[in-house]
Amino acid sequence: MQKFIIQKINAVPSKATIQDQDAKHISKVLRLNKGDRIEITNGEGKDFTAIITFISPANIGLDIIDEYDSLTESPIDITLCSGMLKDKKMDLVIKHLTQLGIREWIPFFCERSVPTPDIKRMENRKNRWKTIAKESLKQCRRSRLPQISNPLSFEKLLVHSASYDLKIAFWEKATQRLNTLKRASSNKKILILIGPEGGFSKTEMIMAKEKGFLSYSLGPRILRAETASISSCTLVQHLLGDM
Repeated sequence: MQKFIIQKINAVPSKATIQDQDAKHISKVLRLNKGDRIEITNGEGKDFTAIITFISPANIGLDIIDEYDSLTESPIDITLCSGMLKDKKMDLVIKHLTQLGIREWIPFFCERSVPTPDIKRMENRKNRWKTIAKESLKQCRRSRLPQISNPLSFEKLLVHSASYDLKIAFWEKATQRLNTLKRASSNKKILILIGPEGGFSKTEMIMAKEKGFLSYSLGPRILRAETASISSCTLVQHLLGDM
């Protein structure tokens, strides 16, 4: 059964409500009844058991009776940075990265990004990404919503990368194979860098390497940018002990 999100749960036991589309889903699709139990998450890594005390298509009343740590979160703290793509491609990326378990997603603009920065549209796009992440979290039974950052310039992203232990840039011209990546206890925070449709320029990769990024290949075939985002995250998780 899906988890449902109620943010800012402050105490157990306590009372809460679920409304709108989630309430309709619980009553009409799942056909749950008063007295049934459901799983709740606060989106910050905590899970809860709740009992339905009132049910209607518009409103579900709950008694939250138990709290426990999530068993579905990745032990690997991954931030994935994606070069800006067209709208639907970015939607696809955040949907699947949420399912895979990343902690943070940072979109960025670089030399070959097709979309250009548009402050007026960007807030709407960010809100849409947050909605997609919430829906994806409920489906995959995660307990922590990924943090979605405002898009950065490539230069600001490199400055931001200073706080990470392991920094990986995937580039189609790299020759180092990913299977040479080794587990290390010091690699607690990992940053993965994926370019836009046109990839990174040589100058950008030089800049990244100067900031401590290791350049790796995703194989001999040229992957679409959204495919590279998803597959790189999966491979790193597997090599470092999550999958």
